[in-house]
Amino acid sequence: MKKLLSLLLVGIAFIPALAGDFPKGSPDFKTDFTTTAKTAKAEGLPMILVFSAAWCPPCQTMKNEVYPSSEVEQYHDKFVWAYLDVDDPQNAAVSNHFGVNGIPHIQFLAADGSSLGQQVGAESAKDFARTLKSVLKHASK
Repeated sequence: MKKLLSLLLVGIAFIPALAGDFPKGSPDFKTDFTTTAKTAKAEGLPMILVFSAAWCPPCQTMKNEVYPSSEVEQYHDKFVWAYLDVDDPQNAAVSNHFGVNGIPHIQFLAADGSSLGQQVGAESAKDFARTLKSVLKHASK
């Protein structure tokens, strides 16, 4: 019984690490807003804030199929990407600031932090790539 309990505790300890794993071919996701904003300002790139959760099936579809897709890959280096878990207390203030009440919630921001739009809900890789193209067009104005 003691051995089983020890194995269970070790397994639980690894769950947070697994939640942050991204599939091969994913953007270089940051996992906190402050780092994302500083990087975007320094590099002069717009930001994508992905508000998500491990328990959300549409979020996991976007994470595992859309963000690493060949259609979206061409936009990986044109944005600074953040993957923010809504269940993480460190993300509560930024989630509230952007009015996140449904996920996946994707917030698009210029390098200076001004809004370029938002999206709530999942979409196909092809449609998301089209969205990114439109956001980039607005970011360059």
